[in-house]
Amino acid sequence: MKTKNIIWIIALILVIVLIVTLGYGYYKRVTIQVKNPVAMMEVENFGSIKIELYPELAPETVANFVTLANRGFYNGLTFHRIVKDFMIQGGDKEGTGQGSATQKDLKENGEDTPYTIKGEFIANGVENNKLKFEEGILGMARSDYTSYSPTLTEESYNSGSSQFFITTKATTSLNGYYTAFGKVIEGLDVVHKIEEVEVKAADNAQESGNTEVSTPVNPPKISSLKVETYGVDYGLPKMLEPFDYMSWMYKQYGIDSNTLGQ
Repeated sequence: MKTKNIIWIIALILVIVLIVTLGYGYYKRVTIQVKNPVAMMEVENFGSIKIELYPELAPETVANFVTLANRGFYNGLTFHRIVKDFMIQGGDKEGTGQGSATQKDLKENGEDTPYTIKGEFIANGVENNKLKFEEGILGMARSDYTSYSPTLTEESYNSGSSQFFITTKATTSLNGYYTAFGKVIEGLDVVHKIEEVEVKAADNAQESGNTEVSTPVNPPKISSLKVETYGVDYGLPKMLEPFDYMSWMYKQYGIDSNTLGQ
């Protein structure tokens, strides 16, 4: 009889412990708010910019940005394109606007092969990202191949890699067509100081046909960019194969690119 009572008491204690544990876990989930990751960018001779990221709106883009930043990818890169009353753009390791990250930049033992990520905006089927491009919004830069063919919409939408931009004023034309994934919460004055630097047309402007006066004479350098994740692991983004524009162009003219140079 005594043994049976002891067993019941032990069972009751275990049940109480289980209920308390489950109750505390539920309490933590409903009362403790997970903080959004915050990027801290130091721009040489300009100052600090603090940016809150929004993983609930653009999880793939945030995972990509966080991983690249915390692996040191952006350290030493520049703002290579600056358009007053529009935006400042950086994140290109070539500094020309043509560069991107590789799998090697994103993960250990990755291949030295470029990749892209899905564009997370309304026009690309991501309905919940309704963040508008107001002053100080962080966006993912991408290519626009539709000037070559209107059929290349998907290729354009999913062409982002490492380049980002920060808008310096509201730009409604970007809403729903580019991934907005963060907002400057401190250092907007620094963004505007960068916006004021002297710019010129690109060195290859005539041969490329791009006469936009947006290349900084002295490109502002990102001395460091790190993201505080508050202990959350955002993982790696799903990597997509980049669109091969040259192969596509050859195909339009019936040329087999594999036979070139043979």
